[in-house]
Amino acid sequence: MGWHEHVDDVFHGCEKFFRPGYAANLVSSWIPALRDVKAKLESGARVADVGCGKGASTLLMAKAFPKSRFFGFDYHPESIEAARAFAEREGLANRVAFEVSKAKEFPGKDYDFVAVFDCLHDMGDPVGAAAHVRQSLSKDGTWMIVEPFANDQLKDNLNPVGRVYYCFSTLLCTPCSRSQEVGLCLGGQAGEKRIGEVVTAAGFSRFRRAAETPFNIVYEARA
Repeated sequence: MGWHEHVDDVFHGCEKFFRPGYAANLVSSWIPALRDVKAKLESGARVADVGCGKGASTLLMAKAFPKSRFFGFDYHPESIEAARAFAEREGLANRVAFEVSKAKEFPGKDYDFVAVFDCLHDMGDPVGAAAHVRQSLSKDGTWMIVEPFANDQLKDNLNPVGRVYYCFSTLLCTPCSRSQEVGLCLGGQAGEKRIGEVVTAAGFSRFRRAAETPFNIVYEARA
């Protein structure tokens, strides 16, 4: 069952679930945990937010870094329509552009910074998407991967947060991946080892855990 086949309540609910964590951590701790990224954003960078949904993460970054340009991509037209409306309402439409595009096809080159928020595991072909990210980055660009918090072993995820994410994974993430080509089915509890394998298979040579909260792990990937 594809993401686009759900009712709008699902998109609205997911944004309400994840947005507070982004608001509390993205600008204050996650971006500063990445090498050289904050300085680039402050001086003016090209940024792609892939799988941006309704644009919550994109707009938070745009507000914090007024010298940078932001491009949000999502394959779901209704989410992009909502994101554009939010950008207009926040007075950011002159620096933020939203476009309908799949993760393996989003346009543009020489991005200084590419981000994916809680969506890599939903993709049918995350390795293909990761390879496209690598091709889109500038020579010294950075890819930030924000994923649901998960340990590598099932036994280590049997806690309140892990149980919630296993439910999400069963009802949303895995069916979404299965509906697409390849259908790798990482699910919402992929863990660092599995995400690292995807990133490495796409041609990135450097991968590390940069930050974490009880609900998310933030990874940094560089060529």
